[in-house]
Amino acid sequence: MPLFSPRIPHLFPPRVLTRLLAPSYAEELDVDEEEAHGRLVQALSAPSLVEGLHRGISAALEAKRGPRTEPDKLLDKLSAAIEKRSGRLRPAPSSPGLSALLVWVNLELRIAPEGMRATLESERGAAVLEQGLRTFGDHVVKELVK
Repeated sequence: MPLFSPRIPHLFPPRVLTRLLAPSYAEELDVDEEEAHGRLVQALSAPSLVEGLHRGISAALEAKRGPRTEPDKLLDKLSAAIEKRSGRLRPAPSSPGLSALLVWVNLELRIAPEGMRATLESERGAAVLEQGLRTFGDHVVKELVK
C-alpha cells in the first residue's frame, strides 16, 4: 500500500513515533513512560517497524480524508497538532491488534520469545498485526486532528 503522502516519513520520524506510541506501550506492558520511551527509541531503529507504523497512519489518514479535503491541508493540520501537543497522546485503546503491534516492538528489542515471530508471520497473525497498525494510526489521527 502506498503512503497517503510522501510527507508521512518527514512528519513521523522515529522520534515522533516514539512519543506517540510510548503512552500505549507503557500502559499495555505496565512499565513507566521513561522505560517505554527508552525501549521504543531502540525498537524504532528497525526500518520495517517504522514503515509499518507509517502504513497504519497512512491508512487512517486516507479514511479521514473527505472527498473535498486536500491531503496537504490535512497533513498541515496534523503537523501543527504534533507541534502543539509535542506528540503526546493518551494511550490507545487495548485490542488484540495493539497487542500484536507491541509484540512486534518487543521482538525488535529481543525481549519477546522468538517463537512469537512465527505467530506474527502467519496469515492470521499478520492480519491481526495489520489491524493493530491501523488501530494505532486511527488513534493518532483521531487524537491529533480534531
